[in-house]
Parts: sequence; C-alpha cells; structure tokens
Amino acid sequence: MSWLQLRVDTCRETTEAIEDALLAAGAVSVTMEDSADQPILEPAVGETPLWKQTRVTGLFSADTETTQATVIATASFGQSLPPYRWEILEDKDWEREWMQNFHPMRFGQRLWICPSWKTPPQADAVNLMLDPGLAFGTGTHPTTALCLEWLDSCTLKDKTVIDYGCGSGILGIAALLLGAKEVMAIDNDPQALIATQDNAKRNHIDSSKLNVYLPDDAPTDYQADIMLANILAGPLAELAPLLSQLTVASGQLVLSGIINSQAAKLLTVYKPWFEMEAPALHHQWVRLCGRKKA
Repeated sequence: MSWLQLRVDTCRETTEAIEDALLAAGAVSVTMEDSADQPILEPAVGETPLWKQTRVTGLFSADTETTQATVIATASFGQSLPPYRWEILEDKDWEREWMQNFHPMRFGQRLWICPSWKTPPQADAVNLMLDPGLAFGTGTHPTTALCLEWLDSCTLKDKTVIDYGCGSGILGIAALLLGAKEVMAIDNDPQALIATQDNAKRNHIDSSKLNVYLPDDAPTDYQADIMLANILAGPLAELAPLLSQLTVASGQLVLSGIINSQAAKLLTVYKPWFEMEAPALHHQWVRLCGRKKA
C-alpha cells in the first residue's frame, strides 16, 4: 500500500498550528523534523523543544483528495499554508530496509560488530554478533565507535567492567569478548536490559559474567576496574559522584555521548575524582578518559 504525505516547511511559532491543521485535514499521523540542521541534544525535563525551522509532515491514506485536504488544512490554519508539497510515499518493510543497511564494521585491530543475520567477514576476529532490538547501540554512531575503539586498544584480561547506560549491551559484551572477567550492565530502560541479555546469549556469553540492573537495583558496594558510560553530558555530570564511587582506586573511566563544546565542563566536573586525559574527537563527538585518583 502507498501513502501520501504533505510536507510543510514552517517556523517554531506556527508548528503546532500546522500540526492541528494537518490532523483536521485527515492526516493519520504527523511528524516534525529539523529543516535547518539545528540539533537539539538535551532538552530539559518536561520540555518539548522545537527547531527554529521545522518541517511538519502529515501522513494521509492513498485515496486522499489532495486538493480538498489542502483547502481544509488552509481553512483550519486560518491563512495560506507556508511552502508545502504533496509526495507519494511507497510502503516498505522498514525493519527489513534497516537490516539491509546495517553492515559489519571494524573497530581497531581485533573487533568487528556484525549484524546477527550476516556472516562475519573475518571468522578469526573478535566478532560481536548484534541485534540491537529497540535499544541504542550498533556502533554506527560516533560515540559508540569511540568507546569500541578504546576497548579494542586495551588489555582487558581479568578486568571487571561497568557499562552504565548499556543500551543494546554492545560495550559490555565487547569487553567480555575482548577478555574482561565480568560486566555489570545498568540502564533505566527495561527494553535495553532485555536486548543486552539477548545479545549476550547470541554471543555465547556465560550468564554468570554479565549481570543487568535498573539503576535503583544496582549494588552500590560494587567497584569495577573500568567504568564505561556512553550517555549524554547532562546525566554524566549528575552521575559523577556515583560513577566515581563505583570505580576502584586507579580504575579507568571512559565517557562518551558528549559534543565537543561540552567537554571542558565535564573535565572540570570529574577532576575531583579522576586524572583526566585530553579529549579524543570524532567529528563533533568526544570521548573523555581518566584514571581514578588513589
């Protein structure tokens, strides 16, 4: 089945009115996206931010009379619509479309992240077979790539690791495949914990080596040799005392999910507990590493 979509380029002030107008005209759903490359990375709690230039798209059934729908939307809006266009949207199996575009990726010298439905390109490499499900983390984002490259460069034998904000479990499982002794995976999304456990089984990880927790359920008397946290700058700043508490003296810290302009502030936040290194940069994204003070 095909669909029709009406795309309207507007500004922040009229976005909600355009949304209401498209719904009044019969749209079955309405989405909004940035039309001017203005990312919004960390909205405040309870805030629903919009971009200065926003594209509002209404999805309509294929038998919609576009002229009539435009008239209804215009009447609902109360004035001429901003620049708009109608398009045919071919229906696709979006899950299969995504699967076709997720390819094996190499990080460092040893580690490959491979979709679970594809054959690894190097059978003798450290191959992490991944199906992220609904959780974040495939290795395609620079923040995850920065952490995976760091793990590949380290000697992890007999190390204990905490993966705070584990998402798909990609970092913790990579650590185990690279020689870590034990991983504690923590996330506030139950779906992430399910995905982490599923991916661990997919990679034949001994269940005794990977323990998953919601934040409130995680042990507070546990300390790891390596603390990994790939989330966002705001939560990383708030979690600094806890992440320090969960890291052994002289243990290593790896933070990501940070844009370059946020790095200096986070270096200051973590300085009381860790000797921090210079940031590692990938495009606009940053990895911060440090070692806990004795």
